[in-house]
Amino acid sequence: MDAVSYIILIGSTLLIVSILTSYLALRIGTPLLLIFLGIGLLAGEDGIGKISFNDPQTAFLIGSMALAVILFESGFDTKLSSYKAAAWPAMTLATVGVAITTGVIGLAAHHLMDLPWAEALLVGAAVSSTDAAAVFFLLRVGGITLRDRVRSTLEIESGTNDPVAIMLTIILVEAATHGWASPWAVAAELSRAVVFGTALGLLGGWLLVTFINKANFETGLNPVVTLTFALFIFASTNMLGGSGYLAVYAAGLYAGNVKLRGALELRRFHAGLTWLSQIVMFVMLGLLATPHDFGIIALPALAIAFLLILVARPLAVWVCLLPYRFSANETSFIAWVGLRGAVSLLLALVPVLGGLENGQMVFNTAFIVVVVSLLLQGWTIGAMARGLKLIVPPRRGPVERVELELPGDADQELVTYTVHAKSPAARGQRLPRWARPSLVIRAGVVVPPHKVKPLQPGDHVYLFSAPNSLPLIDKLFGGSRALDQDDREFYGDLVLSPDATVGQIAEMYGLPLSLGNAKLTLRDLLSNEFGGSCELGDRVRMGGVELIVRDMDDHGITSVGMALEPTNVTKPRTALFIDLVKKLRGWRVRQSFQRWKRREKRRDERRADSAIGSD
Repeated sequence: MDAVSYIILIGSTLLIVSILTSYLALRIGTPLLLIFLGIGLLAGEDGIGKISFNDPQTAFLIGSMALAVILFESGFDTKLSSYKAAAWPAMTLATVGVAITTGVIGLAAHHLMDLPWAEALLVGAAVSSTDAAAVFFLLRVGGITLRDRVRSTLEIESGTNDPVAIMLTIILVEAATHGWASPWAVAAELSRAVVFGTALGLLGGWLLVTFINKANFETGLNPVVTLTFALFIFASTNMLGGSGYLAVYAAGLYAGNVKLRGALELRRFHAGLTWLSQIVMFVMLGLLATPHDFGIIALPALAIAFLLILVARPLAVWVCLLPYRFSANETSFIAWVGLRGAVSLLLALVPVLGGLENGQMVFNTAFIVVVVSLLLQGWTIGAMARGLKLIVPPRRGPVERVELELPGDADQELVTYTVHAKSPAARGQRLPRWARPSLVIRAGVVVPPHKVKPLQPGDHVYLFSAPNSLPLIDKLFGGSRALDQDDREFYGDLVLSPDATVGQIAEMYGLPLSLGNAKLTLRDLLSNEFGGSCELGDRVRMGGVELIVRDMDDHGITSVGMALEPTNVTKPRTALFIDLVKKLRGWRVRQSFQRWKRREKRRDERRADSAIGSD
């Protein structure tokens, strides 16, 4: 009993210290995962705690379960609208980007560390995936609001590149142990892992949703069901030859985008469980590390870390995003945000478990790379976003909303708002019928709805609403403010109707007009320019002004802004390339026309000479 209590005491103490020190991270913007990793190092055999933990099998088992939980929550919290905005670029980064990163780092590790090719590529595969939790925590702490396309790309890439890196690591360990397989065998193995993983994950997600919705369990039991289903999907898919990591992500993605009983409570539960999983993983991996062994490989490992951050990741991102409409600033930011985290350390344990001669060297190298990435990139995400001018001003002030799901299949939610001082409701805005409160609490006292006019700041308003009406109600009770200069630079100086035609706007403001676009509405012009996938802030140049997507709803553009003095917004590289081609084509047309004119002139001269000769 004493031994068991001692182990539990040590574990709970480490968790408590990790949670308490996270308060410091919130205040100074330190990457939380770096804090957790540092606590593990301090408690380890080379730190002040002198705790000896040298069990990579147990570490990999616990880490795999924790990663399955994290990936399920990542899929569960990802909306399909994110895939609509950024599926192709994100998936390209998660596949081709991982391969490019692995190749570049593998080449460097082969020459810098004198490793065989398979083990050198293992170093690259281990550090090829990014850590989503670290990125989005730092964005939230820094108050950084990015455009949806950039944020969605980072989110989907981080959730989908882990399974790809894991499959690549397993294949390379097999190559180092039993020799290289044929390219066809490798392709077949990858294809089977992806297809089985996706299919079994979606099937498992459907079974999970059906089971919860039909079984009608007590609410407190639903989180247990989702957790056990996630682990079952992960393990069974691995046993059947698919990618369990991809399967558990796909199951979470399916469950998070359909009607699921108790979904709000499940989101809160899995968010907390994900934090616990990350703390456990990082503290455990910190305990497992032995810094006194780092001296031998410190210099080449540091070289690989800086090569990854400054060369391999940017190269992979720029190559993968070249076909898509990302500006140079957006691409540079995505390249910089490739933080490495727990997955890299977990993957670096695979060579150790595989009994490779240089397995410990691979793990130590990955550990140093992760620390450098968290230190260098983790502390500079906010500064990089501001320097590249990618921070989007908030569309409205804070919204204090709590959602309470009703039992049964009612397509309504009971929502409570705290009325913001600068909200339209607090300033006397008349509320539509569907947004009128059912209950108001003012200064701790229940006030009948017919006696509360007008609403006051700090009132707690309870009302029933359909889920699709909540964004509109947010605008009534959440804070709003007048546009400042930064907002005007982003949204434009004037507000135009999206139903106005290009011809009308050109005539009204004296702008150049293309006859082919004259009858198009501004909505159609912007939609055509961006392939029907417009986002807030998308811009089209029209003479000396810019037309900007100012506001949108689920049906499309609802407001267009006009910037009278356009800012220097970087064009997408594809657009720059197209402009170059157009200019070159125009130059060729002019050259051809000039040559035709010279030929016609010489022909006329010859005809004139012939006429004179005949006379």
